[in-house]
Amino acid sequence: MSDQSPVAAVVFDLGGVLIDWNPEYLFRKLFDDAQRMRWFLMHVCTPEWNEAQDAGRPLAEGTELLVRQFPDWEPYIRAYYDRWEEMLGGVIEPSVAFLRKLKERGDVRLLALTNWSAETFPVARRRFDFLDWFEGIVVSGEEGTRKPFAEIYRRLIERYRIEPKRSLFIDDNLRNIEAARQMGFQTLHFTGPQVWELVQI
Repeated sequence: MSDQSPVAAVVFDLGGVLIDWNPEYLFRKLFDDAQRMRWFLMHVCTPEWNEAQDAGRPLAEGTELLVRQFPDWEPYIRAYYDRWEEMLGGVIEPSVAFLRKLKERGDVRLLALTNWSAETFPVARRRFDFLDWFEGIVVSGEEGTRKPFAEIYRRLIERYRIEPKRSLFIDDNLRNIEAARQMGFQTLHFTGPQVWELVQI
């Protein structure tokens, strides 16, 4: 975390910071062989493929594209979004406790910027009450763009009229952290719950 201007707004990533999301939670149920499962998630339902849905591509379109490309893996490909909720492991409790502390203090604005499909985000909305604590959440799938592209940071800045130099951006993906720094944000790379002990706002 960089020591700059006093923080007036804190911008959280969601998946990997506040919400435990991992495709392996589902696919461990579907594969007997862990090595084969990891090969599938690296070469078939890849992070890059999922990011296209996070950036607004319809889930059905992304699924059919992959089924045509990898017909032998069709049942597993269809399971990715048919059983997507099984990839949610719950909340990252120390992170939610930190968010709650900020909410109760009430002296900083709370916002979120997340790479998430517009079609699956309502599931998280229903499941995690703390999402209502945010003044606003910018969801990549609703915006048609995603982190780390500058446009989604600009939309957050302009929509909520925040000053990046007085805003702390928190993400578990270093690529997104570096993009936020380029936009002028103070940043905190979330590497685990121990980071909250180092944060002074």
